[in-house]
Amino acid sequence: MTVIPGDGIGPEVVHEALLTLEALDLGLGLDVLDHVNADAYLRTGTALSDRDFERVRASAATLLGAVGDPRTDGTDYARGVLLRLRFDLDLYVNHRPARLLHDRLSPLRRKEHRPLDCVIVRENTEGLYAGIGGRLRPGTPHEVALDVEISTGHGVERVIDYAFSIARRGVCMVDKSNAVRNGGGLWQRRWREAAEARPDIETTHLYVDNAVMQLVADPTRFDVIVANNSYGDILSDLAAELAGGLGAATSANLNAATGFGLFEPVHGTAPDIAGQGVANPVGAILTAGLMVGHLGHRDAAKAVTRAVDRAIDLERTTPDLGGDLTTAEAGAAVRAELR
Repeated sequence: MTVIPGDGIGPEVVHEALLTLEALDLGLGLDVLDHVNADAYLRTGTALSDRDFERVRASAATLLGAVGDPRTDGTDYARGVLLRLRFDLDLYVNHRPARLLHDRLSPLRRKEHRPLDCVIVRENTEGLYAGIGGRLRPGTPHEVALDVEISTGHGVERVIDYAFSIARRGVCMVDKSNAVRNGGGLWQRRWREAAEARPDIETTHLYVDNAVMQLVADPTRFDVIVANNSYGDILSDLAAELAGGLGAATSANLNAATGFGLFEPVHGTAPDIAGQGVANPVGAILTAGLMVGHLGHRDAAKAVTRAVDRAIDLERTTPDLGGDLTTAEAGAAVRAELR
């Protein structure tokens, strides 16, 4: 497997994740691309070289810490790494599990609605983030900006099929087809076809504004939510906050046909706290657990989850989760519970 520690707090939290993988003693071979970072981009102008891309492609999976740096101008660098991997490897599923880590971490007032345990399945290669559009007369009072949302029958069908494949109880499809009629109509047709083919799975549909409200009002009603790129982006961050915060949130970018996965905690590079030893390593550790489960080491993945749960229960965590430990100490606390 390949590892890209990245920027900001990425190398700090990935270090703890790799120590956790080492403690699991799974015999994983690691190819660490620690030269793929903003420093190299600023020096060479290349975000991810073709050679490094091929090293990633040849691996079984990739663990990514975080990419991005305020010294880089615009989004070309981060897009050059993350979106190149997503699009060129056709990682069409963004799989975002959200499970309440501890009752004290939930922002919800009603205790019975706190135990969130769902997955947001976000279409990952189409939609508004495909980069289709442009500007006319930029910088003038008559500037026109266009961002085109792309939906294809193939793309919509396969991400909905993936959502059904992982469902335990039901799948809720979220769109805005009452207002966005063309793409919405395509999603609705593919949704009906998939639902008819899987009568054993409970199916529901919500418009995105209502889905946001329902996710806050009672997140326990959801098992799997499937949505397009932009709606899924918003819903998955909301679910992460309901589950205890972005510092512990995990994600997988998957191609279900090839089996390849790019796994990353979703907290970003957090340059304001980089190098201070206070970053929360739980998201990276749980992401590593998600990755090894994907690679077939399911018992090891469950062991990581149990160890994190125990460390959080004991408040052996960084301050954002209620403890007073450093990044390294919090990582060590999780590994102590593995034993």
